[in-house]
This record gives sequence, structure tokens and C-alpha cells, in this order.
Amino acid sequence: MSMKWISVLLLLQLSSYFSPGSCGKVLVWPTEYSHWLNMKTILDELVQRGHEVIVLASSASILIDPNKPSAIKFEVYPTSLTKDDFLFFIKQLIKKWTYDRKKDTLWTYFSLMQEIFAEFSEFTEKLCKDAISNKKLMTKLQKSRFDIVFADAVLPCGELLAEILKIPLVYSLRFFPGNTIEKYSGGLPTPPSYVPIILSGLSDKMTFMERVQNMIYVLYFDFWFQTFNEKKWDQFYSEVLGRPTTLSELIGKAEMWLIRTYWDFEFPRPHLPHLEFVGGLHCKPAKPLPKEMEEFAQSSKENGIVVFTLGSMVSNMTEERANVIASALAQIPQKVIWKFDGKRPDTLGANTRLYKWIPQNDLLGHPKTKAFITHGGTNGIYEAIYHGIPMVGIPLFAEQPDNIARMEAKGAAVRLDFNTMSSTDLLNALRTIISDPLYKENAMKLSRIHHDQPMKPLDRAVFWIEFVMRHKGAKHLRPASYDLNWFQYHSLDVIGFLLACVATAIFVITKCCLLSCQKCAKTGKRDKKE
Repeated sequence: MSMKWISVLLLLQLSSYFSPGSCGKVLVWPTEYSHWLNMKTILDELVQRGHEVIVLASSASILIDPNKPSAIKFEVYPTSLTKDDFLFFIKQLIKKWTYDRKKDTLWTYFSLMQEIFAEFSEFTEKLCKDAISNKKLMTKLQKSRFDIVFADAVLPCGELLAEILKIPLVYSLRFFPGNTIEKYSGGLPTPPSYVPIILSGLSDKMTFMERVQNMIYVLYFDFWFQTFNEKKWDQFYSEVLGRPTTLSELIGKAEMWLIRTYWDFEFPRPHLPHLEFVGGLHCKPAKPLPKEMEEFAQSSKENGIVVFTLGSMVSNMTEERANVIASALAQIPQKVIWKFDGKRPDTLGANTRLYKWIPQNDLLGHPKTKAFITHGGTNGIYEAIYHGIPMVGIPLFAEQPDNIARMEAKGAAVRLDFNTMSSTDLLNALRTIISDPLYKENAMKLSRIHHDQPMKPLDRAVFWIEFVMRHKGAKHLRPASYDLNWFQYHSLDVIGFLLACVATAIFVITKCCLLSCQKCAKTGKRDKKE
């Protein structure tokens, strides 16, 4: 066969592989901040592969701007909330969550968690109701014939959309308080003896008292999830669908869960085939720094640079805390690039530059970078893992203490308390991770583990979304545990039956022995009389 015909056949094969018929339509129920950034990374890749992606965004969305040029399409629906409402809510949530927890008891902390998530639930329910009650929007969505709904499990409503539209659902998720959704709706085994509950801040190597604490967290969050949080959603979902249902039931119908961690980050634990770990899917090689920033980095010579950021959700801090931090940074020989938006600290050293925005990934991948001071957000930690940079963790809220606890347990980080640390504490922590080669070695070990995968995390995430679209679901991966209630799941009925059998056997044997003894006694008395 001539080369001409071979080329024609190859082109025909490629055209059939990439034909419009092989691509799907994805409806997205988005979240905000780092959650959205992770989702957007996946959505951009889906668009690159020819899929049509429509994001259902509220008019109050903070990061999603439908006016920006994008291959992703946006369907904006009106809501009674405003952007200012959203921003105020987020600021209040952070303010409550970043308080000095050490001053209060565990029960005070639980009460605070309950208050925070009750407010979050009420806020997100309003967004969901505004979308579902919009008849024009829902009619348009039903006519669009989507192949899949892609949502973040932390923000309810995606599962309701999937049920109304009768299409498969795929979740993106980092965590839910107490691992309740993952456990009850996702079926993820969570043995409290060695799996630390999220928001506990514990590692998998727990002392007896830490296991007691972990069990208290389990019991609390289980009770809270089933009693306080779910009832309103159950009622709302039942009213919309016109039949009794529960939030947990609809969430449990998800075909695939894309968990945004991996074994370079997580402690080893059981998992199921419909839960895929895709941590670090947003990570990529570093690009060149802006000219002024590159010159500053190069001026550090052999001492290198330290990168410092507390994330995008914390825009400022008190003057007292800023001066404590600046004073410590001024005493190290490294140059410091600090993402900071606020009044310039009085104690700021000549070695420190302040920026309202920094190219975090590019800085962490720079050969001059020696350390990363971080609040412990999952995205930032994964970029540090990707590039092999040791960390000083200053967790503020949400899962950040748990993230830093994992890095500390793996020997790649030192943890400090934001509210109580002194300049000396921060200075000593920086000196430790920069001068002790073990921290760099451990960070590089995590980096090697992250890079040594048969498939890149982003490719794996997209593969499973496409898999669900191709096969109209993934029911063959769902464990039978979904069909069991908690009594059956823990085999309590079987244990009760076996105990009853043993008790019956013991009773019968004991009764027989007593009757036999009584008969022998009567026979003995009769023999004596004779």
C-alpha cells in the first residue's frame, strides 16, 4: 500500500476518533475560590478535548466572570443574593473560623462548627432554590440534553440537577466536615482507629487519648450531619421531586468521586473503585518570573528565596501579627517574596518584598526557592509537593490544620499557630527547614512519589468523566454497601443472630446437663434406699 493511502486511512481514523459525536455536553454546578480553580482546570481540559462545557453560575458569583473570553460557556441565573452578600458571608465565615481555638474547649469548637456550617447550608440552599425555581432556566437545561453533571459535593444542588435531568453525576471533592458525605453517601470506609477525621488535626499514628478524641469527632459529626444539616435539604429535595427522598440518597447516586488528594499527601486508608484520587491535578512546570521579580530572586545569590502567602481568601491581618511576621523575616539571610495586602509593617526588612499577587507555582518551581510559608491550602501544598519545597505551615481555618498535620507527619513541614507564634518561633522554624537537609529530602521524596504515577492526575480525572459519559454511568463500580442500612453494614444483625444461637446452645446444653444431673441424683437416692 502506498504512503498516500496510508496517510488517508490515518486521517480518516483520526477524524472518526475526534468526531463531534464522540464528545459530550457537561453541565457544571460550580463552587468558589480554590474549589472553582480545581474544577476549572478539569473543565479547560475537557474543552481542549472537544467537549461542550456549560457552567451554571449565579449572578452573585465572586470568581466566575462570564464576560471574560473563554471556551467554557456560562449560563448565568439571577439570585436574590449579591456579590457583596457573598463576600461578606465569606469574610464572616473566615473571621469566625480563624479565632484562637486553644482558648476554648472542644465543645465550644463543636458549637462554632455547627454555627458556621448551618450558615453555609442556609446560604447555599438559597442559591439552589433560585436556580431550581427558575422555570425558564430549567426548561432550557432539559432541552439541552446534557450527558453529565459535574459538581463539588461540598455545595449541594448538583445532585438535584442530575436527578431532575436524569443524567449521571460526577463529583469533585476535597473534604466534607467529619468525612460524613464521603462515608455515608460515598461509601468510603473510615475506621476511626487509624483514619483521622477531617478537622481533627490528627495524624494516623494516634495515641490512646487521640483515638478517644478522634472517636468523639466521629460521633459528633455523624450526629450533626444526620440531625441538624440534612433535615432542611431532605424536605426541600422531596418537595422539588414530589416524592420522599434525602440529600444523602441523591448524593449516593454519584457515579464517580474525584478526590483532590493522593498518596503523596494522604495517610494510607481503604478506598473504593468509584473514588479516584487526583490530587495535584492543577500542578504544572514553572514558567519564567516577571523581570523585576526574577532580578530580586537572583540577587539572593546562594542564600535563595522564601515564598510566603496566606492564600486568596485572607486579604489582610492585624498590624500586630504583620509586624511579628515581618520582624522574623527581616532576620533571615534569604530574600522573601510575600503576598500581602494591607498596611506596610513597620518591622519590614530590606530583604522582603510585598506583592498583592504572586505567581505562586512559578516561584515554588524556581531553583532559588528554599522554603514556603503557607496557610496550608490544598492547592498550595500540592504545588510545594510537585516542586519538592519544604514548608512552614501556619494554618488558619477549614482543612488547613489537617493538611499541615499530614506534611508534618511526613517530615516536610513545621507547624506554627498563627495567633500565638512569636517572631522567634517563626525565625526558628524557618532556620530549621532551611538548614536541616532532612526536610528538603522528605519534600523531594513526596515530589518523586507524586511524579511517579502511570497517568497524570488531570488525565485520570478527565478519563473517568469521559468514562461515565461513554457508558452512561459506572454502576459496576458501586459497592453493595449502598443497599445496606447501617445495622446491616456493620453486621449487627448477623452478630445478634450468632449471639442468639450461641446463647440458645449454651442454654440447651446447660438445661440438658441440669436435667442429667437431676436424673443422676434421683437414681443415686433410689439406689441408696434399695
